[in-house]
Amino acid sequence: MFKNYLLTAYKVFMRRKLFTAINLLCIVLTLVVLMVLTAMMENAFYPSGVEGKSDRFLQIMVLQMKSPDGRSTSTSPLGFKLIDKYLKPMRSVERVAAVTMPRTVSVYQDGQVTELEMRRADADYWKILDFTLLAGRFPTAEDDDKGRFVAVINATSARRLFGANPALGKLLSVGGQQFQIIGVVQDELHMNAYADLWAPIATFPSTAYRNEIRGEFAALLLARDKADLPQIQRDVQAIAKEVEFPDPKAWNKAQFWADSKLALFARTTIGDADTEDSGALKLMAIVAAMMLLFMLLPALNLVNLNTGRILERSSEIGVRKAFGATSAQLVRQLLVENVLLCLVGGALGLLAAKGVLLWLESSGLVPYLKVNMNFAVMGYGLLITLVFGIVSGVLPAWKMSRLDPVHALKGAI
Repeated sequence: MFKNYLLTAYKVFMRRKLFTAINLLCIVLTLVVLMVLTAMMENAFYPSGVEGKSDRFLQIMVLQMKSPDGRSTSTSPLGFKLIDKYLKPMRSVERVAAVTMPRTVSVYQDGQVTELEMRRADADYWKILDFTLLAGRFPTAEDDDKGRFVAVINATSARRLFGANPALGKLLSVGGQQFQIIGVVQDELHMNAYADLWAPIATFPSTAYRNEIRGEFAALLLARDKADLPQIQRDVQAIAKEVEFPDPKAWNKAQFWADSKLALFARTTIGDADTEDSGALKLMAIVAAMMLLFMLLPALNLVNLNTGRILERSSEIGVRKAFGATSAQLVRQLLVENVLLCLVGGALGLLAAKGVLLWLESSGLVPYLKVNMNFAVMGYGLLITLVFGIVSGVLPAWKMSRLDPVHALKGAI
C-alpha cells in the first residue's frame, strides 16, 4: 500500500512541476530561516568544543545589592573578593574560576596600535573551558601567584600582529604593561570564552581589585556531575546571604544566582533578578510560539496550493470513493503525499541552511563564528518538516476526502 502511495505521489508531483517547485521553494525558504536560528541557538546554549562542559557548569555574572531600607538597588559584575572569599571555598563544586568580562584595550606593536578584546583569568578558567591550544601553554596558578606578565592570544590576533611569524615569546605593550606571549589558542565566540587576549589576574595595574565585592568579574562553577547542579545553586543562594559589605549602612543585602547559559540569557532578557526562577521555560515557550507563527503564513500558502492541486484530482477521488475507498484512506494518501513533499523540501532546506551557515562563518559578519549542524539540529529540522507537512496538508486532505463521489465525478466541487 505504501509503495502505491509513493508511486502515486511521484506521478502527481511530476504532473504539475510548477506547483511542485513553488511548494518546495516555500518549504525550503521557511526551513532555512528556522534551521539557521535553531543551529545558532543550539550552539549558544548547548555548545560543544570550548564550552563542552557547559552541561555541568554554572555561571554567576551579576551581583544585585540592596540598601537596608530596601529602596535602593544596584547591579554590577562580581568583585574578586566575593569570588575568592565566598565562592572558591565551596565544597560542592570541582572548581571555581574568576574571569573578567571582555574589555577593549590598545595593543602597541611595531609602531602600530591594534584594538583587542582582553580578559584576565585565573588558572581554573583554563581547566573549566576546553580551549584548543595551537602553540605554547596555558597560564598556571604559579604565573598568577608570582604576578608574571604572560599572555595567551588567539590565532586571528596573532596573525594580525605578527603575520606569518611565530607569536610565542613575543612581547606586547598593553596599557603601559609588557606581556610575553606564552600560548596561542583557536578563535572562539562563546560567551565565556570570547576574547582576543588573556592574562593572569595578578597583572592588574593595581591590587585594589582584591578587596572589591563588586567589580568586573564573573564566576564559573564546575560541578563534578550534572546531578550536583541543583545543590550548587542552593549553596550559592545560602552564600549570598552571608556576604558582608564594607559599608553596611549603604548596602547590606546581596543577591546573585548560579545559572546555566540558557537560564542566564532568560534572566537578563525576560526574567527577574529577584526570584530563583530565571524564566528559561517561559523563554522557550516564547521561542516555540514565534517559530509556529513564522510557519503559519507559509503553511497557509501551502494549504491554498495543495487545495488547488487536489481540486484537479476530483475525478480520481470520485472514482476511488465509488469503488469503496474510505475517507480515512484518502486522507492518509493525501497526507503521505504532502509529507513526502515536505521531507524533500526539508532535505533541501537543511543543505541550504548548512550553506548559509558556512557563508556566515566565512563572511566575517560575526567574528569567530562557528556553528555545527549536529544531530540535534537535524532532528529539530525533521520535526519541523513533519509538522509543516501535516499542518499544511490535513485541511485540504480532509476537505477533499469528504467529497460526494457523484459530484466529484461530474467535476462539481
